[in-house]
Amino acid sequence: MKGSDRLKIPRTVWALGLVSLFMDLSSEIIHALLPLFLTATLGVSVAVVGLIDGVAESTASISKVFSGYLSDRLGRRKALILIGYGLGALSKPFFALAGAPATVLGARFADRIGKGIRGAPRDALVADVTPLAIRGRAFGLRQALDTIGAFLGPLLAIGLMFLFANDMRSVFWIATIPAVIAVLLIVFGVDDREAEDITPKPPVQIRDISRFDMAFWSIVVVGVVFTLARFSEAFLIFKANAEGLALALAPLVLVVMNVVYSLGAYPAGALSDRIDGRHLLVSALACLVVADLILAFVPGLIGAFAGIALWGLHMALSQGLLAKLVADRAPENLRGTAYGVFNLATGVALLLASVTAGLLWDRVGSSAAFIAGAVFAGAAMLMLAVMSPVQAQAS
Repeated sequence: MKGSDRLKIPRTVWALGLVSLFMDLSSEIIHALLPLFLTATLGVSVAVVGLIDGVAESTASISKVFSGYLSDRLGRRKALILIGYGLGALSKPFFALAGAPATVLGARFADRIGKGIRGAPRDALVADVTPLAIRGRAFGLRQALDTIGAFLGPLLAIGLMFLFANDMRSVFWIATIPAVIAVLLIVFGVDDREAEDITPKPPVQIRDISRFDMAFWSIVVVGVVFTLARFSEAFLIFKANAEGLALALAPLVLVVMNVVYSLGAYPAGALSDRIDGRHLLVSALACLVVADLILAFVPGLIGAFAGIALWGLHMALSQGLLAKLVADRAPENLRGTAYGVFNLATGVALLLASVTAGLLWDRVGSSAAFIAGAVFAGAAMLMLAVMSPVQAQAS
């Protein structure tokens, strides 16, 4: 038995995973119904829905840079994680109270700022408290628990809509409960550092970003190209709906994708502790290429859901691994900053990918959007082939 097999994932990682589960459960209950709420209840256009989402996601990406740097500067992570999740929880009642699109925009803005504040310090804390030999397992576990919430949320939304006779505001009120549980888990279950022998570091300076070497920036580049191939999951919903899925059952798209994602995330993370990370990344890209080609050329709901399931598998193989590689390639006292830079770059790439996919969808057709995704995924595979090896296994 290898030494890494005897190591246990720290309690704080489990706690952060459960925090992610409950907050994602809360958020996905709302997000599964929010487009319909905005258009049917508040009477806004689809363009306004897109604007609200675009502003919210861009805000999250930008705020991640500052929160990551600040957590390095302070040398502590928990306070920023608590503020981020607390802001997300405080935003939830405003969805139920909203009487105008501006209120929803404000709530989404606050929720995404909260996500931006907590994301980089949370991932940095996972790396801080986890031995290098099982870091892949730790990120895989947190991602798996997060994704359980992501598929339970839409399922619960469907059930609550039936229970409350399609009263979306009542469903939104219920969604506040798991958000409060998430905050309480941070207060009582998360420790900043579980190792007592960590040597204090001097305060981080902005100029310290120059300490990131080519190994780190290569991961950023791979992450950006990866993300250009993976546009918003909203297009998966559009595809399934175009193939005949009833609008009321649209949350099932996210359920299927996230079930596969959740089941695969921990095994993929554990595997990344043992083998060259490039093999997993290439496998993830191959899944994405096949998913895009199926979505582009195979008609009907069977084709749509086959592509959606493969999309979830590519996420399972790649997302926890990319988070691990960022930690592996960043100086210990700059991990928060590293996650901020990485998340900003990939967040901008996701926005560009989604805008491009939308334009192709409207002007050429849905197949063109998915073919473009396959092309970008192929380009990322070529990039990995010519780069120096990215080792994900523990030393």
